Amino acid sequence: MAARLLRRTLRATESTWLYLFLRRCVTMSQLLADGEITPGITDEEYISRRKKLLEVLPEKSLAIIASADQQMMTDVVPYPFRQNGDYLYITGCTQPGGIAVLSEETGLCMFMPDKGVWQGQTAGVEAAVEFFKADKAFPLSQIQKILPEMIERSKGVYHNVKTSLSSYKNLDAFRRASLNNKVKDLTCYTDELRWIKSKSEIKLMRESASIVSQSLLQTMLLSRTHREESQLAAKIEYECKMRGAQFGIKTGDLLLMDVGCEYHGYLSDLTRTWPPCGRFSPAQVRMLIKGFQELGILEKGKSIQYNYLNPTAIGHSLGMDIHDSVTHPKDKPLEPGVVITIEPGVYIPPSPVLNERAPGRFRGVGIRIEDEVLVTEDGHEVLTASVPQGDPAPEHPYEHGRGVGGGGRP
Repeated sequence: MAARLLRRTLRATESTWLYLFLRRCVTMSQLLADGEITPGITDEEYISRRKKLLEVLPEKSLAIIASADQQMMTDVVPYPFRQNGDYLYITGCTQPGGIAVLSEETGLCMFMPDKGVWQGQTAGVEAAVEFFKADKAFPLSQIQKILPEMIERSKGVYHNVKTSLSSYKNLDAFRRASLNNKVKDLTCYTDELRWIKSKSEIKLMRESASIVSQSLLQTMLLSRTHREESQLAAKIEYECKMRGAQFGIKTGDLLLMDVGCEYHGYLSDLTRTWPPCGRFSPAQVRMLIKGFQELGILEKGKSIQYNYLNPTAIGHSLGMDIHDSVTHPKDKPLEPGVVITIEPGVYIPPSPVLNERAPGRFRGVGIRIEDEVLVTEDGHEVLTASVPQGDPAPEHPYEHGRGVGGGGRP
């Protein structure tokens, strides 16, 4: 049914067509260009990803990649669904309940969720082959008949340990493979593939960064008259969704907002710290401009104390997950096409740590600035550069595009 609907729409619109996806009785549509499985990503790119994964896996390996599971508020009311990054990266399928199996022998085999009375119309076996370009497809109810033989024929089974599902873990063949040390974590391989973004991925990430940057600027303006956290959280989510984001993500004194959005599977991550009144107090300005040693926060020669004022890492990789490619070591060299965040922060505790001597007026103050940075062939590009972060202006800093947080460009 889903494939027939796609074919009819394709004939009706020629160069562009409407991919209609029904989930949990909610209709969600996206305008796709010819040959795209998800907005901006073609079927050729998805097929290339599968090929690359098989190339890096050991010979005669079987990769099992499960979709995210639908979490329910009650028996019939679901939470908002977000697809597992690896499953989306390999298949392009945004609905819950499926399992993808990849091997050199079978290619991509997709086990699609069975239709239920409450789920409405879902992409099934026919759509898996015709739309998602799977080599084989079966209803999920047949996994117990088909997958065990595939496991038995493989020399090694690789799956995402953190997102595994009982539908295949409880199979006797999988348990035997685990007892024989044939089962290993797939994450390090998918993290390596997702480390460097393609041109199409970078385009989506630029748009995601642009959406959240524009949305945060509007939220900064609102903060001058509305300072309740719930109001500002509603504002940032509203602005993101009105600009096309599927999800908004929200992680008297200074206001710190760590925000982001999702745009067709790709995330943005942005933090700014600013005074809602539009001006920094004299103490806050001195903190940003003068050194901690001059202020008496840190003793000279005791630089190790700074680690306790900035306990987080300087940044992280970004992509289909907020912390993307997490298995990579911290010192992995950056390459063109990698997107990371740079987020210096200072958090002065309410009470002293390691005998640091911050004056009382600085106690409890926290500031963090976070930007997205794309590594390029000749340097870098700050994807969130449109949001001000430096030198506060004396009057209406937001309208004049000047700073709201301190710190320099990465």
